[in-house]
Amino acid sequence: MNLFGMMEVSGSALAAERWRAEVVSANMANAETTRTPQGGAYRRQLVVFRGRPTPRFPLLLAGMRTMPAEGVRVDRVVADPSPLPRRYEPGHPDADRAGYVTYPNVNPVMEMTDLLSAVRAYQLNAAAVQAAKSMIQQSLQILS
Repeated sequence: MNLFGMMEVSGSALAAERWRAEVVSANMANAETTRTPQGGAYRRQLVVFRGRPTPRFPLLLAGMRTMPAEGVRVDRVVADPSPLPRRYEPGHPDADRAGYVTYPNVNPVMEMTDLLSAVRAYQLNAAAVQAAKSMIQQSLQILS
C-alpha cells in the first residue's frame, strides 16, 4: 500500500472511531433515562462499521494504478436488542402498575471498555497518519 492509501484508510478510521466515541458518550449520558420522547426507557446504541473503497481519483493523481485501499465508515447506528432491566421502585413516576420501572440496557463498565477501545483505535490511527506525513515530508526533502 502506498502512503496516500495508508492516510486514506487511517483518516476514515479516525472519523469512524470519533463517531463511536460519541455514541458511547450518549449511552453513558442516558444510563438512567427511563422516559424518552419515543416512549419507554433509553436503549443502548451500537455503531456498525463497514468497509468502503477509497476513491480512485487521489490514487490516479499520485500515479498509482493499483487497487484502491479499503477504508472504514459508519454504516449505521442500531439499538441494542438486549432486554431492558426492571427494578421494583413503586414510588418512581415511571413505575408500572406492579411498581416496576424499566431502565436502559446500558452497562457503564461495558461502555467504558468500548470508549477506551475507541480512544485507543483513534490514537493508533492518528499515529499512523503522523508517520505517513513524516515519510512524505522526508521524501520531499530528498527530492528537493
